[in-house]
Amino acid sequence: MALARRDGRRRLGLLLSGALLLAGCGSAGEERAEPVTAQPSQTNSRSFAPGAAGAGDPYFPSYGNGGYDAAHYTVKVRYDPEKKRLTGTTVLRATATTNLSAFNLDLAGLTVRSVTVNGVKARHARTDDELVVTPATGLTAGNGFVAEIRYDGQPAPLDNQLLGEGGWLHTSDGAIALGQPESASTWFPVNDHPSDKATYDFEITVPKGLTAVSNGVPKGQSTRAGWTTWKWSEGAPMASYLTTAVIGKFRVTTGEHKGRSVYSAVTTKLAEGAPDRSVARTTEVADYLESLFGPYPFDAYGGVVVADDRIRYALETQSRPVYSAVFFGQGENTEVVAHELAHQWFGNSVALQKWQDIWLNEGLATYAQWLWAEHSGESTVQHTFEQQYATAPGQVWRTPPGKPGVANLFSRSVYDRGGMTVHALRAAVGDAAFFTILRTWAAEKQNGNATTAEFVAHAERISHKKLAKLFDAWLYGTERPPTPKPL
Repeated sequence: MALARRDGRRRLGLLLSGALLLAGCGSAGEERAEPVTAQPSQTNSRSFAPGAAGAGDPYFPSYGNGGYDAAHYTVKVRYDPEKKRLTGTTVLRATATTNLSAFNLDLAGLTVRSVTVNGVKARHARTDDELVVTPATGLTAGNGFVAEIRYDGQPAPLDNQLLGEGGWLHTSDGAIALGQPESASTWFPVNDHPSDKATYDFEITVPKGLTAVSNGVPKGQSTRAGWTTWKWSEGAPMASYLTTAVIGKFRVTTGEHKGRSVYSAVTTKLAEGAPDRSVARTTEVADYLESLFGPYPFDAYGGVVVADDRIRYALETQSRPVYSAVFFGQGENTEVVAHELAHQWFGNSVALQKWQDIWLNEGLATYAQWLWAEHSGESTVQHTFEQQYATAPGQVWRTPPGKPGVANLFSRSVYDRGGMTVHALRAAVGDAAFFTILRTWAAEKQNGNATTAEFVAHAERISHKKLAKLFDAWLYGTERPPTPKPL
């Protein structure tokens, strides 16, 4: 994710979306959740218990859920922009990881009309933004199950005083579902934490004349009775915050590159020009990054440009990043494209296990942006590092990027000092080992999750060097580390 800088380029300023869970009552027509215990008929000598109402992330304890492993979501929604109303059906295919008498899904604001588990009606209740599902019989550890949830209402974004607004945003010509660290739960029920990735199919039905863009490979569209259904499929595991739905009027460009689909869309609110030229270079930038990091990890390329004052950032939504128009106000900008495309390797394919390690996403993407600038003849990586090192304000050095705290999750320390950490690693191990570290990290962790500790161990294994002191100083220290030797 890239944040719009105040100088119109990439200065960190406005914090992006994401939110703590909203407090309050469940939607009208739903039960309030009560403690659930396994029924005798469920146990059969086994002990069944409710799954955890959180994934255990120290920064966001209530994000996500425990007790099951999501495998695939089929999300079908119909959205009426005039009434700001969404009607949806989501089917979750998952495997129980413990003996479950009940399990939770994250769902904000919308009203649940019915739930079935394995085709049998299930009880459902709400506690704030938690949907509690109680199957008719217990779910045994190791066994798969299918849950179908029908719901409707007027979706709304989640708001967090520290991190800003994210989720479903109504617009003048449609809607935008976007945000980090959470947004998906505002338009479909989900295990909303990156530690539980899944594959997705989306069917988004909107009034005829509007385009609905989502993740992955386009699977066609069909129109009936004044409504058009747009189908999308993401076949690689994806963290829930990387899902998106962008509805409106767009200039759409399609094609194919290296056997993969290319689909980009620029809002017609903007005159044709710099945004179109920038996203048109997506495959060129991706090919360069592929030469450094290894094969591009997904089946589709593309980008979406939106114009909305509430969105002043770019987000690495999987296979198809979404860019704010502010990045193109001074002309063509491929640096932000490089940043978001680098995330396809670092942040998307290799996803976080916990939010504290956000520097793994942003530091590596920032460094990729520096590499692209050098490749484009704008500035050498060494010069960029020296500028950052010399001019970074004191807050960057007082905030450890490896443990920034919730309030500083998207601070300059995470981005700029994160990028400097990557450069310090390169200086310490040399180019051959450094690029081997990045390529093998992307390959070995592809489609999975990772932690900082695993990255440090990986770097030491590949380089045959002890690097703990280097990473401790750059990631966890509260003073400016000594400058590394020039490249």
